[in-house]
Amino acid sequence: QVQLVESGGGLVQAGGSLRLSCAASRRTFSTSAMGWFRQAPGKEREYVAAISRSAGSTDYADSVKGRFTISRDNAKNTVYLQMNSLKPEDTAVYYCALDRSFGSILYRTPSSYDYWGQGTQVTVSS
Repeated sequence: QVQLVESGGGLVQAGGSLRLSCAASRRTFSTSAMGWFRQAPGKEREYVAAISRSAGSTDYADSVKGRFTISRDNAKNTVYLQMNSLKPEDTAVYYCALDRSFGSILYRTPSSYDYWGQGTQVTVSS
């Protein structure tokens, strides 16, 4: 079993920045691709970004490309999401997720991920 714990959410004005962190409980982290998703009230969970286990590959949703950066520190079992130029439409609960499949593909579908954190709220005011 892997536990994922997100932190770093909060309230920020439009144009501001936040950095989310997600700490994993086991060394499985270093052999797993990681993803970030978000869910706004009344909407489906939406893909944000993903990173390969070695950090050699990253992928972003078009809505955040150029504004958000995903990174990871395998020594700390932690993945990060740096969010810049935030917009009110970025408001959501943000979740990190772990894909334990050992594959090289970065998936955009929630069902491809095996473990999820509890989420952290990000609110962007206009």
